Amino acid sequence: MNHHTSGRPPLRAGTPTAPAPFPGRDGAATGVRRRPRLRPAAACAAVAATAALLSGCGGDSSGHASAHAESPGSSSSSSSNSAKDKAGMDGMDETEGMDDKAMGDPSATPADKIADAEITRGAFRLLDTRPPGMDDVKGTAWLAQHKDGTTVTVSLSGLKPGAAYMAHLHAQQCLDDNGGEHFQFKKGGATTPPNEVHLMFKAGTSGKAVTTVNNTRKTGEDAVALVVHPREAMDNRIACADFEF
Repeated sequence: MNHHTSGRPPLRAGTPTAPAPFPGRDGAATGVRRRPRLRPAAACAAVAATAALLSGCGGDSSGHASAHAESPGSSSSSSSNSAKDKAGMDGMDETEGMDDKAMGDPSATPADKIADAEITRGAFRLLDTRPPGMDDVKGTAWLAQHKDGTTVTVSLSGLKPGAAYMAHLHAQQCLDDNGGEHFQFKKGGATTPPNEVHLMFKAGTSGKAVTTVNNTRKTGEDAVALVVHPREAMDNRIACADFEF
């Protein structure tokens, strides 16, 4: 049998085999195997993957906090939104969901006609906060206190025909900040009836208006004035009437 032999001598048993050479950077052979190097992009990807694993295994607390952290302007923005919400509340129709008679009834018995009542009256005087066209407004307000509570009647002329108006009992006299704040049975309580006394009415075609409102509680001598203003502009107080006790 023919055997093919090479020019290299046969290896003896137990002779260690040298590692095959690997090319170096310059193409020359070298016997040292180099460890693979990670490229920068691969290293970044590995770090990102590790961070993702940590965030999914209990490392979410810091990430969660940062996700809900407020930006530098968020506090002022929140305050601004709160202010806008409050402005919107102030502009709401205060008669919504309220009995119409809680704001006045033209057919009710006027305060000056109630028997066995303590009655006081006041003439309206113009205020410097009145809107244009209100220079001819005049009239009278009555306040009666009786066994069933308090009755307030307002009679005005010189109003804009068909326009809506409101009147409120006030805790200060007309010369004191144009009546100051609204009278309240419970100070700091609700700003609507029955904690306050409001009248709402519309002027007729002649510019006149008369209405009456009742409240089951007596005001005593703490409600000292009645202020009238356009329904949609509370700051534009037209006229004020002082009550004499």
